[in-house]
Amino acid sequence: MGLLSTALWAVAIPIILFLAHTYLTLLRNYINALKIGVPVRAIPIDQINPFWMIMDKKVLAFLKRYLPFLRGTSFARFNWRGFEIAERYKPHHELGDVYIVSTTGRNWLYLGDPDLVTEMFKRRNDFPRCSELTKPLNVFGTNLGTSDGAEWRRQRKVIATCFTEQANAFAWSDTVTRAHDMLRYWISQPSLTTAADDLRTLSLGIMSQVGFGEDSRFEGHQERLRAGGTSTTSHKDTLQEILENCVLIMALGPEVLAKLEGWLPKKLENLRHACVVFQSHMTRMYEETKTKVANRTFQTSTGPRNFLTSLVQASHKMTSEGLTEKQLYGNMFMLAFAGHDTVAHTFTFATLFLAGSPEIQDWISEEVRSVLGDRDTKDLDYERDFPRLKRCLAVMLETVRLYSPVAMARWTESQAQTLQVGEKTLVLPPNTLVIPSYSSLHTDPRWWGEDSLTWRPTRWIEKSGPDGEEELMTPRKGTFLGWSEGMQDCPGRKFSKVEFVATMATLFRDWRVDPVLLDGESLAQARKRVLDFIVADAAPVLLLQMTHPERVPLIWKRR
Repeated sequence: MGLLSTALWAVAIPIILFLAHTYLTLLRNYINALKIGVPVRAIPIDQINPFWMIMDKKVLAFLKRYLPFLRGTSFARFNWRGFEIAERYKPHHELGDVYIVSTTGRNWLYLGDPDLVTEMFKRRNDFPRCSELTKPLNVFGTNLGTSDGAEWRRQRKVIATCFTEQANAFAWSDTVTRAHDMLRYWISQPSLTTAADDLRTLSLGIMSQVGFGEDSRFEGHQERLRAGGTSTTSHKDTLQEILENCVLIMALGPEVLAKLEGWLPKKLENLRHACVVFQSHMTRMYEETKTKVANRTFQTSTGPRNFLTSLVQASHKMTSEGLTEKQLYGNMFMLAFAGHDTVAHTFTFATLFLAGSPEIQDWISEEVRSVLGDRDTKDLDYERDFPRLKRCLAVMLETVRLYSPVAMARWTESQAQTLQVGEKTLVLPPNTLVIPSYSSLHTDPRWWGEDSLTWRPTRWIEKSGPDGEEELMTPRKGTFLGWSEGMQDCPGRKFSKVEFVATMATLFRDWRVDPVLLDGESLAQARKRVLDFIVADAAPVLLLQMTHPERVPLIWKRR
């Protein structure tokens, strides 16, 4: 008994000390939050605790089912990743434009006022990006998405050379070609459960071509399976393997996987192999491009410059201000991740929304027919047509409004900062996270009307001039942060719009998409089911995305 008692205490004491330290930290954070002078809600588990992130929704669903009194508590409402999507503007309407969620890790201050958010973005030195939250993106090296201050400005200068009008035109023509191939595949299927997979393949193919000069034809999901599945040697397929397992790779890192070679389960071994092969592809492409830049042979090569050429050329010109080889690899991965995954998820949301909204499909088709006239969609021209396809772009803006793939966090870092809220000056202690409440700002009825939670792309179109020409609506500053805001907004903003608009115009001029009917279901009921499913299924994984889009089979029909 003595030995057993000693062993139990040996286990119990570290646990007790850990819990005591954790909840003393929560108490300290809560007291500091109260001093700021805004409403505070305390939660017992840090919402970005890795173990809690895996099980939070399941545990809370269980507790709310068997302990219903928990449903309205702060624990049930705020203690899970992605609560902002479910709550939308409700917390700010209840608690005010500024409130704090106090955790066992740190305090999270949420801003729901557009003027406050705009002010915060302007003061980027006072409120830098939270490096601790973005650090997992340093998979292959530091990059624009994980740097700040002078380092960010240096890298941004280099990255900006990628996003030229030439690159946009290249992306447009490549997207039109691939979207036609995807449409050909879709209309050959009696029904489709792989739209999300195919849209990821579309976006990844565009990024591989425009980003790195790696050409490949579009293959639908079933076509890839018939061809033998994913290759373990090509640049595009190893990148796809990495992107589809980003949570694992960012949690473990390529170095840890490499050290465990021979000891890993099959899935992780495949991922380790993909990392090794992808790194070798990046090294090969970098060395080849560096030689071309040094010899100036890229100037005589056919076809437009890709992102990699732009990065290497800019680094070559800027010498000390250019990217190191490791940073170049980091930014190659960052561009592939940010330029592919974000657009792919937006495509999936938009396609399902359109399947539930036939009137918006008709609205898009009307615009594309008006812009193209007698021309085929294969003849879509970037300079001539992109500026006129405002309704297609409105579909993207409305989708991003409700389901922004990425929400950036700022913090006070090591210095206390002040924030003026009305007549009150808030003093924010060091290590305070400052969160622009995207989901609240994007859906608050004060800025977006009583139907603010409804997906309605027509809200973005205004008529102006004597002829009633359609123009895109400009929302109030600070109420739409789809590509972030201020100096550190997304450099690929226009690039992503070009890719989206070209795809929408190709798909919806002559074709329409409907949900497959369940037994005894009318088409109107099926469309409502799809719209309800989007709300229930959307959740943050690494980015905000649909978790089970395959559960909504679709069918494409000619108009």
